[in-house]
Amino acid sequence: MSKQISIDRWHTTQCPYCGVGCGLKVGIKDNRVVKVQGDAAHPSSQGQLCLKPVYLPDILRTDDRLLFPQLRPGQDEPFRRVSWEQALTTAAETFRAIIDRHGPNAVAFYGSGQFSTEDYYVVNKLAKGFLGTNNSDANSRLCMASAVAGYTSALGSDGPSPAYEDIDLADCIFLIGTNTAACHPVVFNRIKRRKKTHPATTIIVVDPRLTATAKLADIFLPIRPGSDVALLNSMLHIIMEEDLLDKAFIEAHTTDFEAVTAGAAAYPPAVAAQLCDVPEADIVAAARAFGRAQGTLSFWSMGLNQSTSGVVKNHALLNLHLATGKIGTPGNGPFSLTGQPNAMGGREAGGLSHILPGYRLIKNPTHRAEVAAAWGIPTERINPQPGLPAVEMFEAVAAGRIKALWIACTNPMVSMPNLDVVEAALRQAELVVVQDAYHPTDTTQYAHILLPAAQWSERDGAMTNSERRITYQEKMVEPPGEALPDWQIFTHFAHALGLAEAFPYESAAEVFAEFAQITQGRLCDCAGISHARLQSEGPLQWPCPTPDHPGSTRL
Repeated sequence: MSKQISIDRWHTTQCPYCGVGCGLKVGIKDNRVVKVQGDAAHPSSQGQLCLKPVYLPDILRTDDRLLFPQLRPGQDEPFRRVSWEQALTTAAETFRAIIDRHGPNAVAFYGSGQFSTEDYYVVNKLAKGFLGTNNSDANSRLCMASAVAGYTSALGSDGPSPAYEDIDLADCIFLIGTNTAACHPVVFNRIKRRKKTHPATTIIVVDPRLTATAKLADIFLPIRPGSDVALLNSMLHIIMEEDLLDKAFIEAHTTDFEAVTAGAAAYPPAVAAQLCDVPEADIVAAARAFGRAQGTLSFWSMGLNQSTSGVVKNHALLNLHLATGKIGTPGNGPFSLTGQPNAMGGREAGGLSHILPGYRLIKNPTHRAEVAAAWGIPTERINPQPGLPAVEMFEAVAAGRIKALWIACTNPMVSMPNLDVVEAALRQAELVVVQDAYHPTDTTQYAHILLPAAQWSERDGAMTNSERRITYQEKMVEPPGEALPDWQIFTHFAHALGLAEAFPYESAAEVFAEFAQITQGRLCDCAGISHARLQSEGPLQWPCPTPDHPGSTRL
């Protein structure tokens, strides 16, 4: 028999792993997480869990936590414990000196899709609004940037239009570049449930491998790697030939459709079959199922995004939805599955080097003016040129153009491509600040300054999952040692830089309130959402413009 666990209290929160954003009930005993189970009241997961959060009580039992700030003059010297004041003053003095000598683009910040929205917001406000550099990017650049660019350029804005409940309404579910069964299991369970309760639902899976996801498929297209665009354009060709277009939707809501049709004309199914190495009949069957269904829902993830042509692949899929009008209505829409738990929140908060809070673009002068006004600074303070994305950022550090690099909540010496360049960058930099919950890691060994961060369960904040649903993460236990939440570390750093008036935050709730206000009137309008409302009512989907708005299921 299993041992009965005594629980002091229960908390509700969001899972810290993938972008599905499952709701958890977490049992606490003696300031430790001892039990995790599904939260049946959470609308995204409905009580379901995969294995990952179940093992959190064991994973969180570790003796390699970073407990206090540490400092060393050189990377070959030993660390010594210092106060928070000394660590942040040293960082601030070095950042200021480098900016004075080399300009603001000689410093950079590299963050994480594990950040809370509050963490994202504070560091990007600091970098882009008050230090004058847009070199503030995140590891979600490696996964979601193609989807961001695809949505923005094809639909006019980032942001997925469907919701998970559309799975229960779809007649055709099209999965490409995603092994949902392994990577987003709770979403896959919902797809399986739809197929079981409505066997006529057509499941189409596009993947070079026969994955666990592909085994559910009615139509499986094991295409040659890299031939996604040929397949998708051929499907559009067939939809055009068989008069499955939604001409009224195209006329009312799209532009340049003729250019798209000209491109698709080059991919008749016979040609695509050769390029993709799949039967012509299967391509035709997939196109007909996609075009004829009352509700067609598509899912994709890294198999489409992580590519030198990732944006083009996103466009090809989005064009299918626009051509058939299968977007924005129940059971219809293109659904990008985010990898990290708050990659979506980062996009809302301006967490990549080319964007500003509220789904605004740095290169757009109106957007810069709006954000500058909200921050109380002249518009000219925001550099009109986008900053460097992650890979180019590390290349610039290695080349000596960026002198100071602040890394938070991520381990680039494991997760970045081309680790030789990353290592060269970390050795080349005049200052490397690493803000992490753990030490040693592959990255902390290159730091000059180590800052201890609180992790999941030890700080509160908000995260947005793949369906635009914001969940409040409760603080459940006290962080060990002197660890602090990331937003608070960035706030204290701003104070050390002499910017206390612009960064007066004393709680994550205050940060979120400012972030929510800056999104007012934008597609990702969160003005009606607050920590207090999330705590009292539960998770909410944006846009949610007013405190009495129920949230929006789909766009």
